[in-house]
Amino acid sequence: MLLGITLLYVGAVLVLNSIWLAGRIEDREIIVINVAVAAISISVALGLALGAIDQTGMRDAAMTLLFAITYGWVAYNRAAGCNGRGLGWFSLFVAITVLPMVFIVASPSLWGLWMAASWAAWSVLWFIYFLELGLGWNIRKLTVAATFATGVLTGWLPGLLYLHGATP
Repeated sequence: MLLGITLLYVGAVLVLNSIWLAGRIEDREIIVINVAVAAISISVALGLALGAIDQTGMRDAAMTLLFAITYGWVAYNRAAGCNGRGLGWFSLFVAITVLPMVFIVASPSLWGLWMAASWAAWSVLWFIYFLELGLGWNIRKLTVAATFATGVLTGWLPGLLYLHGATP
């Protein structure tokens, strides 16, 4: 169930962040969902770490914390008025760090293929944030579209399916 909860709220924050990036939500308003999802992700990561019986459980906790830190950083940047350059460089670190997950979770099952595709999409999305925030590339339309699509396809819809019993 932790996966379903995490995916649902990752989907929510990505969809709302895409709307914010498109200029339809104020900076101050986007803080709430980012703080909430950072807190949820931290709670899930702690649960995973405390319940870990092997290296896999700790790895899953560490990967979940990458999401939590990202959303916490977005909230901080909006509250403090930062330009996001530091978050951009962190996003490069994350994009590289999560790449092995594409191969670790891949399996011939539909769920395994979806999980591998999701990790690949998340890596690409973090890399896009690096390009826009870290390097200052003017790719806002791409960033908005990629954030929205990733939110719906890797978070919101799978989270709903998982929570409603459509699990592997």
